[in-house]
Amino acid sequence: MGEPVLKRGFASDNNSGVHPAVMKELLRVNRGHVVGYGDDPFTETARELIKKELGEQTEVYFVFTGTGANVLGLAGVMKSWNSVITAHTAHIETDECGAPEKFSGCKVLSVDTPDGKIKPEMLARHMHGFDFEHHSQPKVISISQASEMGTVYTPDEVRELAAYARKHGMLLHMDGARIANAAVTLGVPFRTFTTDAGVDILSFGGTKNGMMYGEAVCFLKPGLDEGFKYLRKQGMQLASKMRFIAAQYIAYLSGGLWKECASHSNRMARELQKKLREVSGIKITQKVEANGVFLIMPDRVAALLSREYFFYPWNEAISEYRLMTSWDTTSDDVTQFVERLKVIMSEVK
Repeated sequence: MGEPVLKRGFASDNNSGVHPAVMKELLRVNRGHVVGYGDDPFTETARELIKKELGEQTEVYFVFTGTGANVLGLAGVMKSWNSVITAHTAHIETDECGAPEKFSGCKVLSVDTPDGKIKPEMLARHMHGFDFEHHSQPKVISISQASEMGTVYTPDEVRELAAYARKHGMLLHMDGARIANAAVTLGVPFRTFTTDAGVDILSFGGTKNGMMYGEAVCFLKPGLDEGFKYLRKQGMQLASKMRFIAAQYIAYLSGGLWKECASHSNRMARELQKKLREVSGIKITQKVEANGVFLIMPDRVAALLSREYFFYPWNEAISEYRLMTSWDTTSDDVTQFVERLKVIMSEVK
């Protein structure tokens, strides 16, 4: 029996395969025996590569998943009476099944934002109840870079939020699941909009950009990781064969693979946007700053198109849909998708 051949859709960059360079590195480290649980030379190399990107003071802890990185990173600096404030679109609010609340006991508070990005003035309604035992105590502001709506925080915007957090005795957390796409858009090193901009805790991901699995919880300020190794173990995120997470970061960071993959997926998103603008009856709703395109199209059209290409609705109330490009999206994928959309649009009319 032959293997099923699936069209490359636009549902999620999680749906893409693993970059061959990552596979090659996994094979390279798959020899002999090394000490488990991270006490091996490959894991140390990966840690040093991340420190080179973020600063020597960075403390790096590898985990299995993005949810694990976000939840443990937050739990490591919060008490059960604390709250974390985030955008209403953020993964910790909408896509992690209440894991932050369950694991840390903290409260997640959200703010409405039209483009996925938080601005300081949006936080004012949650800035009360400090030192009052009847209220949860705001402790962390959490942002996503790039945001879930494909928009990107500039270094100055991150710096402004970090200053706001410090003013209120809080910390700034960044969900960096698509951090490479943001870095390419901004044209600056990771450090410019993380460590140097005042971010305290970073979930440094690569799964959406050519890696197989694994994330890194990075504490960017000294002392924030106190006791975190125990929390990681309790959270079931301590990998026994950690070299296979580390190997991916070696491939990802040592030769610029992260930039190659993110540059391509961002470019494909811009190409998709350009071709969609040629389709009558389609409206692009967000700036295309990373690898996501958000559009409004008739529900009937979306239903027919989704039989051939997998993608997700975003805001069903206004018939808004999300299309994500990946490191392996091709120009042919984009052209064929848009051409099929044009045909369906003409037939539905």
